[in-house]
Amino acid sequence: MRPANIVTAISDILAGVAIAGYFGKLQPGGLQLAPVLLLALATIGLYGGGVVFNDVFDADLDKMERPERPIPSGLIARTNAAILGGLLLLMGIVAAYFVHRSFTPSAAIAVAIAIAALLYDKWGKHHYFLGPLNMGLCRGLNICLGMSILPAALGTHWVIGIIPVLYIAAITMISRGEVHGGRRSILRTAGIFYALVIGSILWIAYRNGTFLFALLFLAVFAAMIFWPLQKAVRNPVGPSIGKAVKAGVLALILMNAAWAAAFGTLSVALMILLLLPLSLWLAKAFAVT
Repeated sequence: MRPANIVTAISDILAGVAIAGYFGKLQPGGLQLAPVLLLALATIGLYGGGVVFNDVFDADLDKMERPERPIPSGLIARTNAAILGGLLLLMGIVAAYFVHRSFTPSAAIAVAIAIAALLYDKWGKHHYFLGPLNMGLCRGLNICLGMSILPAALGTHWVIGIIPVLYIAAITMISRGEVHGGRRSILRTAGIFYALVIGSILWIAYRNGTFLFALLFLAVFAAMIFWPLQKAVRNPVGPSIGKAVKAGVLALILMNAAWAAAFGTLSVALMILLLLPLSLWLAKAFAVT
């Protein structure tokens, strides 16, 4: 289930909720955290189910390339893993439904995420161009899932969901060299995507009058992603690329903290930031890439 990655998915939800302005609308006497918790539960199921099915579909390939993985090593039966993945996806959709007790918008987005994840696991990952976009779509929809807590916010801010698509597409491009090594041109292109993402968040923060707050988080974010990336550019072998991918995935928490700061909810940004130590700790025990 990649527990460390699931923490980053929860940070997507919190960022989406912050972008929607939900926390600013809560009244002291009527604090409604249940929708936030339901969306967090939804993303746990959707992300967890998606990565479980990734291992299910890759079981034969992993026998050759990554025999230590749970399915090829015999630790978990492929059928049992598929059942777990299906239950997790179902849990995600059901939890999203109860946010508004309606199929739209949260449950509809959850279904779209589940479909996009399965398409990537089975088909998308094998396509040079569409694969990274497919994977990025999952993450972009996830931040929109957070925004769906206030349906009207989707109409205003849905375009922000495109920016995580670029970021995850960059990580997916890099990850293709994780086993056998990669090309410097791909790594440099990913670096350009990273810079576009940072620039986009700064521009939105500038428009919102929160430039300095966002800049603080983005400075740490940039350091976390570019340091291992430049090492991989110098030596594009599997282990170096794997470290760049891992850093890129975990740094999503910092990016989401920057989003919250860009929309003026510094307290939520700090709350998201506190997820980073948890994710780093889980990354020591469980696979990230």
